[in-house]
Amino acid sequence: MYIFDSHVHIYPEKIASKASDTIGKFYDIVMDFDGTVGMLLKECEKAGITHCLVHSVATTHEQVQKINDYIAENVREHPDKFVGFGSLHPSMSAEETDEEVKRMISIGLKGIKLHPDFQHFAIDDKHAMEMYEAIDGRLPLLFHTGDTRYSYSNPHRLAAAAKRFPRQMMIGAHFGGYTEVENALKCLPDLENVYVDSSSSLDFISPEKAKECVRAYTEDKIFFGTDYPMWSATDELKRIDRLDLSETAREKIFYKNICKFLNIELG
Repeated sequence: MYIFDSHVHIYPEKIASKASDTIGKFYDIVMDFDGTVGMLLKECEKAGITHCLVHSVATTHEQVQKINDYIAENVREHPDKFVGFGSLHPSMSAEETDEEVKRMISIGLKGIKLHPDFQHFAIDDKHAMEMYEAIDGRLPLLFHTGDTRYSYSNPHRLAAAAKRFPRQMMIGAHFGGYTEVENALKCLPDLENVYVDSSSSLDFISPEKAKECVRAYTEDKIFFGTDYPMWSATDELKRIDRLDLSETAREKIFYKNICKFLNIELG
């Protein structure tokens, strides 16, 4: 069976260790992996991960094109392994956003990753809404969602944006809530254009709560993810196993849902 990791961060080797350490300090965790492509490929082989959705986050306007080019380059180097999402920054004008979305599509990127807590914007603030309007549903959006320390990525903000732009497909990472899964369950499952991934979630909630998430979002709207370099793929797969899902549900969560969402076929 294919296993598609739908939430993977990668960084150029010269900055990977620093980037990984920065993430570890932000979340107050020890990082076991360095964020390089080389280590990712080793971990995938060890865990049996067959495909990855790779991305990175632009913390400044100036980083956007460089990051998008880097992700696209790695997809070209690993066409049978990687699918890439690019990045935007909320400080970009509508015209700049429109042009970069066109460019992302031209270089083969399949979506956009945004991290409101790192990029310091609320998912539903005025300028963010202008950004989504400029994107105009051409590429799906993957949001880091939820963190009790900040309000930027609160699940209700994702819900507000999804309602405002119903044709814009969105993914709420971390079961839509990270440390706010309970709040996410109150406002996200009924939104047709919102999907979720399992990354950075299963170690923080009980198997019973995870099964509740599967029932709420349905097995058709959940993607498996590890949040590399934060967590071990082998450990995340064990956490999925504890949920005692049907084989049909496992296939959907492991690869069928993300392939349908992105309209791709695996080779």
